[in-house]
Amino acid sequence: MLTLTLKDAPTVPLEAECLTPDALAPLSNDTIRALPVMHGKRQVRLDDFFTVEGDGSDEIELRGDLTKVKWIGRQMTRGRVRVVGNVGMHLGAYMSGGEIEVTGNATDWVGGEMTGGLIRVRGNAGQQLGCAYRGSFSGMSGGTILVDGSAGIEVGMRMKRGLIAIRGPVRDFAGLQMKGGTIVLMSGGELRTGAWMQRGTIISLKPVKLMPTFNEACVYRPAFVSLYAKHLAQFGFDLPHGAAGVYRRHLGDSSVPGKGEILVWEPA
Repeated sequence: MLTLTLKDAPTVPLEAECLTPDALAPLSNDTIRALPVMHGKRQVRLDDFFTVEGDGSDEIELRGDLTKVKWIGRQMTRGRVRVVGNVGMHLGAYMSGGEIEVTGNATDWVGGEMTGGLIRVRGNAGQQLGCAYRGSFSGMSGGTILVDGSAGIEVGMRMKRGLIAIRGPVRDFAGLQMKGGTIVLMSGGELRTGAWMQRGTIISLKPVKLMPTFNEACVYRPAFVSLYAKHLAQFGFDLPHGAAGVYRRHLGDSSVPGKGEILVWEPA
């Protein structure tokens, strides 16, 4: 395993796009330490901020409070990155494979426009989880994002495919302009859930205040939820289904018009 330990917290954001298994696996310790990173507008060496132990590997562990370290795991396609501590913006942006685990909290834009792989945040996440970047038509289009804590606004904005599951509460505009994929809100959301969604599924295990542009369609037990339940169970997420209760299905957003659905759980 390659281990990088933060020496001193950067005073301004540190852009470290090189912190991926794809970039580091073929390199020696000396080469890794000399890699360029951007501290604000100034280019510095990676070992100006990190102690590097070991040679390149598909298994990377980052230690310390990395709240101001951005772009970790950008465009990664393989391997595993484990962050022991908090992490900064754009974690796993554009990633298509591999696994990222964060033991602490993450800030904004986790999994921005990712196409595959797995991101697990054990603490809280910030805003724009799995979202499209400004000016882009599509957000997350594959992969899985799991958050054990809470998340901010605009979870899954413009996502097309993939799965996002959040154990804690989320802020406004969850599923904003969704085009596909599935969002599981285990503790519900605040206002404007599913605003302008075109397709996709939002599952809420708590009551949510729906906009008037969503119409109730039926009460049923969707078979596909059992498949998601089986998948999420391996990560410790309990998604109820079957005889334990029913889901109340709401269709919208009719102002678009859209063909999305919001399923709200009602225990038996």
